[in-house]
Amino acid sequence: MSSRRASLLAWVISSAVLIRFCTGLAADMPTGASVTIDDIAAGIEKHIAEQSKASGGHFQLQFNKKELNLQLVRVHLEYLADLGGGVHFACVDLVGTDGPVYDVDFFMKGPPGAMTVTETSVHKVNGKPLYLWEQKRNGAWRRVRVKNAPKRLLGVINGTDEFEFVYRVRLPEITGDAQLWLPLATSDTFQRVEVKNITAPGQWRELDEREHGNKVLFLKAGPADSSKTIEIRYRVKRFEKSEYAVREPMAQKYLISERLVPTNETFRTIAHQVTRGKTTDFARARALYDHVIEKLRYAKYGPGWGRGDAVYACDARTGNCSDFHAYFIALARALGIPARFAIGAAIPSERNSGGIDGYHCWAEFFADGKWVPVDVSEANKNSSLADYYFGHHPANRFELSKGRDLIVEPEPVSGPINFLAYPVMEMNGNAVKVQTEFLFRRPG
Repeated sequence: MSSRRASLLAWVISSAVLIRFCTGLAADMPTGASVTIDDIAAGIEKHIAEQSKASGGHFQLQFNKKELNLQLVRVHLEYLADLGGGVHFACVDLVGTDGPVYDVDFFMKGPPGAMTVTETSVHKVNGKPLYLWEQKRNGAWRRVRVKNAPKRLLGVINGTDEFEFVYRVRLPEITGDAQLWLPLATSDTFQRVEVKNITAPGQWRELDEREHGNKVLFLKAGPADSSKTIEIRYRVKRFEKSEYAVREPMAQKYLISERLVPTNETFRTIAHQVTRGKTTDFARARALYDHVIEKLRYAKYGPGWGRGDAVYACDARTGNCSDFHAYFIALARALGIPARFAIGAAIPSERNSGGIDGYHCWAEFFADGKWVPVDVSEANKNSSLADYYFGHHPANRFELSKGRDLIVEPEPVSGPINFLAYPVMEMNGNAVKVQTEFLFRRPG
């Protein structure tokens, strides 16, 4: 892990205690004079490991009058913070032996190497929040009940949103010939994009992905480029999206199967069962949307999730946003309803700068001459927004690319790109993971 201050979120140790803090786009910096982000993460991981060892291999936590037996999945790097005064915070995903993934807030005190956990609190279960955090004008935060919470605290900004967005990649150790493909965001009806600066080692060039109209940055790298940084800085104005009418002569191309979104008898059978009695494509799509919300569990855990694999989502009944939307798109296409995929980032609505917890994706379907936006995974997390997310994407989004099975020239050895949010990197013809982070700041 790199030492960074990607998102200095301050949280409340209890509902009566408020802590002030500042956030920023700065990264790769210590959070204080003596404690770094690495120290905070190490302290959390050490605490979980020690407690797990003492408890027979599981981290134990009391929740809803029962004892959870948990194992560490990940520490959220974008939510690590030094709150000052020796108080530190981290948000951690742990999976329970009972099945769910729990998002737990950890609070710590003490110097590096001797930090102790002072409080733990289950924040989310399978992505569904049990409480929210609201930042006051004075910079303090307080706990807020989910019921009757404003949309902004639930992740929705209506109307328009403006922000700077930083896409940053740190290259790994390179031992041979390497190639890298990453998305270059473009403007459309719903977002105005200005590329402020691109910093990259060596020579790079822009590729056209013609099927969906994407732009792709292509870079060759060698051993001398090990650990160097690629950074793209954008200025973005984004507009809330609702259903919109277009002349769509090519709608039928959005019925074609993709590698991980096939059209098969299983999807046709499920789709027809779910939509029995529905007489319009709009009503059928809503029935499919409700079905996916009901049947799938949001969890970034275990083998197979995160590839946008419709068959995996159908069988495992779990996954992340890519799996939710792959399943929805497969079902829609099985009924002859054109549907398409896009991916980018959900810009946090409850704060104005800092890190972003990875990519987010969404979908649209075509009915009655209109494209209708949907976000099934967010509706799954927040049932009160299910009606909103059937027909809307909020303004606090940033689209990086559209479509699946993207074809560019030159092409990766592995073939068409599944989807493009994080970079695709190959070294000596083999796929390599790349450290990637997204950061944002709203003006003012």
